[in-house]
Amino acid sequence: MDWERSRFLVHSPKTEHHEGKAERWVPMFPELRPYLEEAFEQAAEGAVHLITRYRETNTNLRTQLSRIIRRAGLTPWPKLFQNMRASRETELAAEYPLHVVCAWIGNSALIANKHYLQVTEADFERGAKSDALAAQNATQHAATQTHTESHQTPEEEGACEFASSDVAVCESTLDEKYARRESNPQPADPKSAALSS
Repeated sequence: MDWERSRFLVHSPKTEHHEGKAERWVPMFPELRPYLEEAFEQAAEGAVHLITRYRETNTNLRTQLSRIIRRAGLTPWPKLFQNMRASRETELAAEYPLHVVCAWIGNSALIANKHYLQVTEADFERGAKSDALAAQNATQHAATQTHTESHQTPEEEGACEFASSDVAVCESTLDEKYARRESNPQPADPKSAALSS
């Protein structure tokens, strides 16, 4: 525990064989800190670990957690620890950049996106409220369009009656001059292209 900097060190046996992945620092989030302080106050003098009861590798944490959940009057859910981790990573990702969250949680953005991040009810609520904001942004964008100078040459301006509501007219005119290209071109048959190289 680093009380002064409000963070704690997590050792990760699962990823310790990867360079720089044996441990990671995690913030003492405000909702967690009071419990850590209480555990610290109750710890024996000179104790190295705050939580000592479940440090043995053969301890079945899932069974004990299921009992605690039932005592609280709730029904245990599938994949208890993975789903709690997913919930927390989703909460953090709504507030902090994903690379930061992944450093704290101890996974990659790819794994977070594939297995942990979830769409929440709050996401739907925020999305439903975004109509007013989208309308405001569209109005502001239209107003700035009339005051923005064109980036086209005089010939292109003459060839293209540019209106923000009808970009297709402009694009079709400019297509004759500028060829469209794939942003990530690949050979039609990757195997034959590799063989010819």
